[in-house]
Amino acid sequence: MFFNFSGTTFVYKISILKDSQIADKQDPYAALRFREFRSYMGMRFFFTFAYQMQAVIIGFHIYHLTKDPLALGLIGLCEAIPSIGIALYGGYVADKSEKRGLLLKIFISVFICSLVMTLVTLPQMHSYVPVSYIVPVMYLMVFGIGIARGFYSPAAFSVMGQIVPKKLYPNSSTWNSSTYMTASILGPATGGMIYAFFGVTVTYSVILFFLFIALSCIFFMKKHPPVFQMKENIMKSLEEGVHFVFKNKMMLGAMSLDLFSVFFGGAVALLPVFANDILKVGSEGLGFMRAAASAGAVLTMFVMTRISPMNKPWRNLLIAVVGFGTSIICYGLSRNFYLTLVFLFAEGAFDSVSVLIRSTIMQLLTPDEMRGRVSAVNSMFIGSSNEIGAFESGLTAKLMRTVPAVVFGGCMTILVAGITYTKTKSLLGLTLQDISDRKV
Repeated sequence: MFFNFSGTTFVYKISILKDSQIADKQDPYAALRFREFRSYMGMRFFFTFAYQMQAVIIGFHIYHLTKDPLALGLIGLCEAIPSIGIALYGGYVADKSEKRGLLLKIFISVFICSLVMTLVTLPQMHSYVPVSYIVPVMYLMVFGIGIARGFYSPAAFSVMGQIVPKKLYPNSSTWNSSTYMTASILGPATGGMIYAFFGVTVTYSVILFFLFIALSCIFFMKKHPPVFQMKENIMKSLEEGVHFVFKNKMMLGAMSLDLFSVFFGGAVALLPVFANDILKVGSEGLGFMRAAASAGAVLTMFVMTRISPMNKPWRNLLIAVVGFGTSIICYGLSRNFYLTLVFLFAEGAFDSVSVLIRSTIMQLLTPDEMRGRVSAVNSMFIGSSNEIGAFESGLTAKLMRTVPAVVFGGCMTILVAGITYTKTKSLLGLTLQDISDRKV
C-alpha cells in the first residue's frame, strides 16, 4: 500500500523531505514522509505477504502428503500454542532490548525455519529425509515460527511508537493496518497461483525471497535502545504490564471489545457452508465472499487516511462494533448472493474502523517503557480470539444449525457493545487529545 511501485516517483519525492518539513497531522501521507516509517512499512508488508503465502502453502502441502483434515488443524495448533504461551515473555524482552537488533533476530529465525521447509521439499532431499519425516519436520518449523511470532508482535508495536511523532499515531496506524490488510489479501492468492503453476519448492523459494526483502528493510531502520533499564525481576515486570492494562478502563475496554466481537463474530469460518449449501455458489462464490470482506477493510482504510474517525474515538469504536454485528446478522439472513457480498463488504469496513481506533488508542495510552509488555497482553487477547471464535461458530452451528448460529453471533456482538456502552459512558465524549493527555 505504501509501496505502490507504479508510483515510485511520488515515493521518491516525499523521501527527500526532512523531518522538519513534515506536513501537519491533516496530511494523509504525513507518516509516510518519515523514511524510517517507510522502511518499517516495507518490512511489515513483505513479511506479512510471505507469512500469508506460507500459511496457505503449508496447508496445501501437508494435506497433499497426509490426506487428513486433522493434520490441517494441527498446523494452527503448532503455531498458536508457542505464540500465545511466550507472548508475555516476548513483551518483556521487547521492552528491555534494542528493537532493531531484536527484529533482526526474529526475522533470521523465521527465515531459517522457512529455509528448512524449502529444503525438505526438494526431490534430491528425499534420499536423506524420508517422506514420512517431512510432516513432523514441517510441524517443528511451524512451532519455531510460532515462537518467533510471540516476540514479533511486541517488538513491532514497540518500534512503531518510536519512529513517528505522537500526533501522527492515528495516521501511522491507518497505514500500518492498511499494509497488513493488503498483504493479507495478496499473499494467499499469490501463493496459491504459484503453487498451482510451479509447484511447492518454487513457492517456498519465492517466500524466502520476500522474507529476505523484509529482513533487508530492517537495516534501513535506526537502532532503538530500551527507554529504561529494568531493575525488577521478570515476574514483577510482567505483572506490572498486566496490571497496567487491567487498571486502564479504555485500554481494557478496547481489548475486551476486540476479544468478544471476534469470538462471537467469527462467522467467517462458516462461509464455506453458505457458499455450498445455502447460496449454492460453489468454490468460485466462496472466493468472492472471502474477498468481499477484505476489500471492504482495505478500501475503508484508504478512506480513513483522509477522513479520520478519531474525532470521538470511543463513541465511533462502539458504533463500528455495532455495525460489525449488524452486518453479520444481515449476512446470516441473506439468501441473495450479491446482497451477501454487500453485507460482507460492510463487515470488513466496520472491522477496519474498529481496528484503526483500537490500535491508535493502544499507541497513545501505552508508555514507551511498557510497549512490549502491553502489546504482549493485547496479542494474547487477539491471538486466541480468532481461533476460539472459529471454534465457537462451528460449535454453535452444530448445536443450532448454521443460520441461527451466525445470527446469534451477531446479536451477541451487539450485546457486548451495549454492555460496554453502559460501563464506559464517561469515555464517549473524549477527543483524541484527551486520550493523549491520559484523561481516561
